[in-house]
Amino acid sequence: MTRPLIRQTAPRGDGFVIEVEDLRKSYGSIKAVDGVSFTVRKSEIFGMLGPNGAGKTTTVEIMEGMRTADSGRAIVNGIDVRKDPRAVKASIGIQLQSSSFFDGLKLSELLEVFASLYKRSVDPRALLRKVELEDKLHAYFDKLSGGQKQRFSVAAALVNDPVILFLDEPTTGLDPQARRHMWELIRQFQAGGTTVVLTTHYMEEAETLCDRVAVMDEGRIVALERPDALIDSLVARGFRKERVERQATLEDVFLDLTGKALRED
Repeated sequence: MTRPLIRQTAPRGDGFVIEVEDLRKSYGSIKAVDGVSFTVRKSEIFGMLGPNGAGKTTTVEIMEGMRTADSGRAIVNGIDVRKDPRAVKASIGIQLQSSSFFDGLKLSELLEVFASLYKRSVDPRALLRKVELEDKLHAYFDKLSGGQKQRFSVAAALVNDPVILFLDEPTTGLDPQARRHMWELIRQFQAGGTTVVLTTHYMEEAETLCDRVAVMDEGRIVALERPDALIDSLVARGFRKERVERQATLEDVFLDLTGKALRED
């Protein structure tokens, strides 16, 4: 079955907090990002999907001001990333990996350290309450469970009250309860007006959370639409699974037997 190439231009106008136009980045002969264009609306959960090496991480890092494009333009919160990456970084939140935190500091101290980088003062208790870690205010990072560490990394991304939150594989390694809980947190951020750019390898996660997804492969966007529209398009082209999906999955069985409540170690 031939896979159609679905291209997306980047219309400009009010309501877009991210505008990417003909973005390109190469490393020697390798075209990591090859003419990528898209827009993200305010308060949207926008998914970036693709196999390893597809170019999604490079694209996201360019939007974050962490990497410079060879050509093209990225406008984030009305700011040209190439012209003023510092201003862009002041308006976004980036989920850090666990290796970015000092194990010997309390969570309250870590949040104060990160806030100082933005020349801000924060209420650590209030930030931890947003990710349901208020009772860990005086705990040390290295004593947290895997799910707690992931939630704390999100709290750290909120220290500057970002307009856009970039989340990179936020549920990797989490058990079903913790993963569903993270989904609820992400929905709460969206409900509060925050735009979320999410990269994930979990297709169920993207289908459940994302308003739209961009599927990347070999440096290009090969599809960009609502998840249900992409699925409907595939079915309309004659796709049929060899095995018919059941009404429930093994994860549904697991949650039914063990409950949906978040488990803390």
